[in-house]
This record gives sequence, structure tokens and C-alpha cells, in this order.
Amino acid sequence: MTEATMPTLRPYQRQAVARVVEHFRGSDDPAVVVLPTGSGKSLVIAELARLARGRVLVLAHVRELVEQNHAKYQAYGLVADIFSAGLGRKEAGRQVVFGSVQSVAKNLERFDDDAFTLLVVDECHRVSLEEDSSYRRVIAHLRAHNPRLKILGLTATPYRLGQGFLYHRHYHGMVRGSEDCFFRDCVFEQPLRLMVKQGYLAEPRLVDAAVERYDFSALAPGSGGLFQEAELNRVVAGHRATPSIIEEVVARGAERRGVMLFAASRAHAGEILGYLPDGEAALITGATPSAERQALIEAFKTRELKYLVNVAVLTTGFDAPHVDLIAILRPTESVGLYQQIVGRGLRLAPGKTDCLVLDYAGNPWDLYAPEVGSPRPATDTEPVQVECPQCGHANLFWGRRDGELVIEHFGRRCQGLVEADAGHQRQCDFRYRFKVCEACGAENDTAARRCHGCEALLVDADDKLREALRLRDARVLRVSGMALEATVNGRGLPRLKVVYHDEDGATLSEWFALETPAQRGAFAAVFLRDHLRAPGSRWSPASPEEVVREQRRLRAPDFVIGRRAGRHWQVRSKLFDYTGRYRLAAEAG
Repeated sequence: MTEATMPTLRPYQRQAVARVVEHFRGSDDPAVVVLPTGSGKSLVIAELARLARGRVLVLAHVRELVEQNHAKYQAYGLVADIFSAGLGRKEAGRQVVFGSVQSVAKNLERFDDDAFTLLVVDECHRVSLEEDSSYRRVIAHLRAHNPRLKILGLTATPYRLGQGFLYHRHYHGMVRGSEDCFFRDCVFEQPLRLMVKQGYLAEPRLVDAAVERYDFSALAPGSGGLFQEAELNRVVAGHRATPSIIEEVVARGAERRGVMLFAASRAHAGEILGYLPDGEAALITGATPSAERQALIEAFKTRELKYLVNVAVLTTGFDAPHVDLIAILRPTESVGLYQQIVGRGLRLAPGKTDCLVLDYAGNPWDLYAPEVGSPRPATDTEPVQVECPQCGHANLFWGRRDGELVIEHFGRRCQGLVEADAGHQRQCDFRYRFKVCEACGAENDTAARRCHGCEALLVDADDKLREALRLRDARVLRVSGMALEATVNGRGLPRLKVVYHDEDGATLSEWFALETPAQRGAFAAVFLRDHLRAPGSRWSPASPEEVVREQRRLRAPDFVIGRRAGRHWQVRSKLFDYTGRYRLAAEAG
């Protein structure tokens, strides 16, 4: 093969390869490369396999990806094996092997000879933390033969529902996933917006649908982070909007080449298919037999079919560059899934200028927004940037704005990486929300059971409430409201009065002075640190009047515990973010 016909890497692909090589020269920690859908992960994989000195195994979860990755490697004029039952080949003798994870996991004895030095996992967000999963069993087997096995994952969406980010550290100097993430470092990431701007992907044109949409707002994802099909079907089954939605899709698709429709359920998909032009549309679900599925996909790719309806099966590993209209008729659980769906239409093709995106499910995601990494706490929240007051890192949390002001966020700890001893980095220890250890005073994660500082068992919120309820000189308020008042004390000095009240009218109060810098510092430490809806904010009120005026920034505790001090009651402790066995005031009814 001549040099002119060799595959040419784009600048960001070369950069990704260089970062991977640099990382593995100094570390055996599993790494991740994040590249948007349609950005050419296969070429990056091929180049890394070409450069590798030892044996290489490239895994994917679907036959289409195995075939696609193998083809890119062969484009270099090189030969590699395929180990995939779905492709009718089980070869594992050559230096480079492209395999499906299911086939390899069932035939691990075929991978005993000549230890592998590099394992590449395409769509690595499918790698589970569960030790008995297919990927983890393959990894354990290969590591048994080579403890220094290099493991690289590639994905467009480095996020797993129910788990969060699948890597711990990002090369931009921040922590994304937890300490127990299998992948340790993200060594390269190419933003979707930049790909579109540089002309490497087709521009997505999001168009407001002109007809009635589905309303999924009352649905909430289940415990695994996914919407339940039965609940989705209750919204869409026989919905009066479906005929007009499909009529609009067909009308807008008149001059389009390939149209993909993403349905909410199998029954919904069948209904959609019934409204599409006869002979021009097909339906694929998880139950579609493999041979039939391949035939339908091939007919769509060759444009014998114009419309392809699917239910949650063509969001990854599907490559049809001519697709230029995406119709979304289902809610998406994360911005990652939304990007995967839209990404089906962003590949470049001759004569293709853009991809029309029609969303009939009211999905709230910004296509270009990065994943936050934690479950969305409410539908009216959005990604907000929160600067750490300790290290200055710009964190990304779920939150709420009032104009340009972030008035609330749900971050718990700064995600920034700071320098530690011997040139190493550690996570910044500033916590926005925390649980204080009564033994040593250390701030711990709100979900911690033992103190990270002294290992003492942290006092359980329910234990604290039970103990207070047993005491005759204690008052426990299930807080239903908090009132702020700028007033004066008995000596005529300006004070902030904070009154907590419960459902029965009982109250507890506390007073604060804000006249001197020391008083304002004490107020920030004992009140604002807990009460700010956006903790860590650089807000330093100078008077009681300012606090009252800006009380939208503050939140009330769930419970307040007071103790009698002479003739008065004194607030001793407050419980925020309570999740124990006692009812909250907001749950009355």
C-alpha cells in the first residue's frame, strides 16, 4: 500500500494517540479517551494497534463495531484476526485480534498463549464495576498472564447511569468519578462543539416541533436510572399526537436522505411504523433476529429504506453517514444518551450540510453541555459552574440560577486536583456540604459513616433525633418554615433574627450581629456555611437588611434541635439534607 492511500489521522486523532502513548510510558493505570460520536475512534484504535510492540486485543460489544474497527486496521495494509461468533470467525493467533466481548469471555482458554500487552475497549462506558461482568472477566484473565497489561477505553459518553463518571481523574486537573472507578485517568477529550466548528461533524439543527408533543414530565427514572417501558408506554400508547408527529417528520424529511426515529417503547415503535410510507420504513428492536436486523440495516444504509424506527438498540455502534434527520420521540435519561442519539446523524457524507433534529419528548438537555456526573436532582436544574473558594477550580454541578446568579447547587466536594507530595496530585479537600465529626471536628462526606480523619463512627441523624426526643429539656422542630427579620435587640443594636417554626406553631430562634468583621466572619462560619443554597458562594452580607433582602440564597434545615438555657431556648444543632426514618414537614399530607 502506498503512503498516499494510507489512512490520514486528523490533528485531534494524532493528539489522542500521543497522549495515550505518553500515559502508558509512565503508568499502568487504565485510561480513557473521549471522542464524540462520528469522530473516528476506529482510526485512533488502528493507529495504536499499529504502534504497539506486543499483542493487542480490541474488544467491542456489537459485531458492527468489531467489523468496523477491523476494517480500519486493515486499511493500513496490515492483517489482524477476528474473534466473533456473530461474524462467524474465531481466530486468535495473530499479534492483533478484534473481538466481541461475549465471544472472548466464553472462550478465555483461547487467550492463554503469548500474553497481551494492550487491551482496547470500544464504547468503554459499558465496562461495569461488577467483577463477574464479561469485560471484567476478560480483563482479569489477561491480567493473570500479564499484571502490567495496559488498558485503554474509548467512548463518546464517559458516564454510566447509576454510577456516574467511569474515570477518576481528568487531564484538565479535576476529579470526575469516585476513587473506585476502574478507569483512573481521562488522557484526552475532544469537545463536540469544537468538532462541529472545525467541520469534522455535520452541524445539528435543532428545530422546534410545530405540532403537539408528548409530556413525559411526570415520569421519573427508576432505581437503575432508566425509565421503565411500561410507564413510557402509558404516556405514548394511542396518543392523539402520534399521527401528526409522524406527518410532520415525513413532511420535514421530504428532501432528506435518511431518517432515524427513536421510539419510547416497542408498542409505540409499532404504531409509528404504521404511519410511515409503505415500503420505505423498517423497525428494529432488541427482539429483532440478528439476520433480519442485518438485512434491514443494510437496506437502510443502501437507501432502499428511508426511515428506520428503533427502540434503544441503535444508539451506539451504528454507522450510517447519510442520516440527516433524527426524530426523538422518547425521553432520554442523560445528556450522554441524548448526544449518542443525535450523534447518529452528525457523520459527514458527500453533499450533506447538516442534520435536522426534531425532539417531540421535551428533552431538557443542551447538546453541547458536558455531563455533570451525578443524577439530576430535579427537572428544573441545569449545569452550573461553581468556583472553589479554596483552590479556585471551576466545578460543574447541578443547580439553579436566578438570572446570572447561581442561587443553588447540589455539589458536595470540590472536583479540583491540587499538588501533593512528590509531584503527585490529590483531590482538593474543600467540601460544600458535609457532616462534622463530633470526635475530631473533621468535615466528612454527607453519606460517610466513619470519619476520614479519626475513623470514629459518625453520629447517625436518627440517633441524634431520638436522643433529643428523650430529653425533657430539649425541643425538636420538624421545620416547615424559616423567617428572617432585621430588628434590634434590647439595647437597640441592629440584629438579624432567625425564627424556625414547625407545623404546630412551635418556634426556636437565634440572633446574629453583623456590625464588625469578626461578627460577620462568625455569621459566615456558623450560619451561612450550612444555610447557603449555593455553599461556597463569595457572598459576605454586611447587614441584617442585606441578609433579609437576599434570603432567596438561603435554605431552611429539615430539623432543628434546641436545649433550654435558663428561661430561654438555645439552638444547638440543625439537620440538613435529611434522609432518615422520620417524616419531613414537606411530606405532610
